Amino acid sequence: MVKYITKRIFLAIATIWAVATLTFFLMNLVPGGPFMAEKAISPAAMAALEAKYGLDKPLGEQYIMYMSKALHGDFGDSLRQRGRTVSSIIFSKFPVSAKVGGLAVIVALCLGVPLGCFAAYKRGKVTDSIISVVSTCGIAVPGFVICTVLMYFLGVRARLLPTLGLTDWKSYIMPVIALAFYPTSYIMRLMRSSMLDVLGQDYMRTAKAKGLSQRVSLFKHALRNAILPVVTYLGPMIAYTLVGSFIVEKIFTIPGLGREFISAITNRDYTMIMGTTIFLATFMVIMNVIVDIVYKLIDPRIQLK
Repeated sequence: MVKYITKRIFLAIATIWAVATLTFFLMNLVPGGPFMAEKAISPAAMAALEAKYGLDKPLGEQYIMYMSKALHGDFGDSLRQRGRTVSSIIFSKFPVSAKVGGLAVIVALCLGVPLGCFAAYKRGKVTDSIISVVSTCGIAVPGFVICTVLMYFLGVRARLLPTLGLTDWKSYIMPVIALAFYPTSYIMRLMRSSMLDVLGQDYMRTAKAKGLSQRVSLFKHALRNAILPVVTYLGPMIAYTLVGSFIVEKIFTIPGLGREFISAITNRDYTMIMGTTIFLATFMVIMNVIVDIVYKLIDPRIQLK
């Protein structure tokens, strides 16, 4: 177990380094520059800005300097938000995205797992068909469509919920629903297919032959094995939702990390783009490592090598 965890940590570090390196060089291959604007600036001013942010140095030297600072959590200064560092922006905006994303994760798990089990239990019946249609729509319909529908009906027509910002608890309802709709639908489909496979196993028929109730056999024996595919999906899902959906934050004007990332792309804020990408990649890699370890705790039959 210790050997496996050590190996996964080294692989995680290598993955993060590869993402950081690729992001750095791709940003420098993009045509134009971070100081390009509609109104051209003088060559002297351009040279002064490049010297201030170290962009006048050779690319290899810039890479070494950036990576050495990134190891200490310093992603440099924002090229557009003058006087603010990328790290301070990320850690000030991340709690906002994490709060909305955390609520979405809870909603997705609390609805997706039981509904998927219920659909498998009612296989072939009307309830199963309704849940299958809803889950298929949730996976197929883009997120911005869900946001627009919620905003139109609940915000504009019914005027039940606010459509901008996060002023009170009502402001969280539509963003959380929009952000949780896709993972809920995906978990429902995963749980249904996995539960159907488990219910057909020999040990489930043995449990039924011993006289165990359907509720006990379903939740005590079937659920523990059927939930493994959901655990696989849980790592990247948590990383994605905690950082926040870029589209959801943009549409509902949520001052989170996703909104900052989109603004950084439109404003060519290279350091902000690189810092956010590395932060998201690191978070996702860490969640995947945790999921791999949780596998063993859920199912002792899994051999970690």
